[in-house]
Amino acid sequence: MRPISVDTPAFFNRGPSPLARLAFFGLLALVLLFTDTRYRYLENVRHATATVLYPLQRALLMPGAALGYVGDYFGSKRELADENTLLKRELVATGPASQGYALAQRENLRLKALLDLREQYGGAATAVQVLYAGRDPFTQKLFVDKGSNAGIEAGAGVIDETGVVGQVTRVFPRMSEVTLITDRDQAVPVAVERSGARSVMFGNGTGRAPDLRFTAPSADLQVGDRLVTSGIDGTYPPGLAVAEITSVVRDTGQMFARIACKPLAGVDRSEYLLVLARPTSLPPRPEEPTGAGAVRKGIRLKAPPRTR
Repeated sequence: MRPISVDTPAFFNRGPSPLARLAFFGLLALVLLFTDTRYRYLENVRHATATVLYPLQRALLMPGAALGYVGDYFGSKRELADENTLLKRELVATGPASQGYALAQRENLRLKALLDLREQYGGAATAVQVLYAGRDPFTQKLFVDKGSNAGIEAGAGVIDETGVVGQVTRVFPRMSEVTLITDRDQAVPVAVERSGARSVMFGNGTGRAPDLRFTAPSADLQVGDRLVTSGIDGTYPPGLAVAEITSVVRDTGQMFARIACKPLAGVDRSEYLLVLARPTSLPPRPEEPTGAGAVRKGIRLKAPPRTR
């Protein structure tokens, strides 16, 4: 009978102890570190290894980068949607103010022009605001917010910052009625600023331009001529802008030319107006002489019958 061997099989031979191996490999690492630091012999190895492993690194990082990109995309899209909603709300909230800014700026300019125009008349004018238009569509009338309590009288001229608007025709304690120069019953004595030729502009009512009537075809009038008040009626001071000639039709077969005009003042859009003080009353027109001293104007007086 063979004796039992107690030797450890070669397969299970553990070799050096773990502590010895740790000391050996630690010392080897220190030697390699010192050698690489001194001579840099592993630099090329590191470059080659990094080059070989770079595609693998990128491949491993791609899922994370893709998830981050998708998250950033949807997050930024959500932020943009929220910001867009907030901006729309702010736009709706500030819309009326921004739209009214231009209107307020225009009104300020008009009021400044009215104040400058008022100073030209030494304060003998009253600033009024338009309340509403007349109810009759066939008349051109406005109602303003001041009346006899503010010293406004019937017959006073009404202007805005650009020219003549109309004339006060009725006065109430707290409001007044203004008939526009475009009304069919309104007439304004005018003069051509370029030549000084005088005429009378008559309104034609709703939808029709005013015109100069009873003007000879040979009168010195041109399209584009500016008409100003002549001042001979005692209602408007001379030199106020009234209208601009838009068309001149001279027909040799007619006694008078047909001349259409366009008002320069804001007769249909001005909100603030200026009512001029009534000028001092003019002396009464002298009566026409009769009898032998009458001025003959193409009419021959009848001779008295002869007596036998």
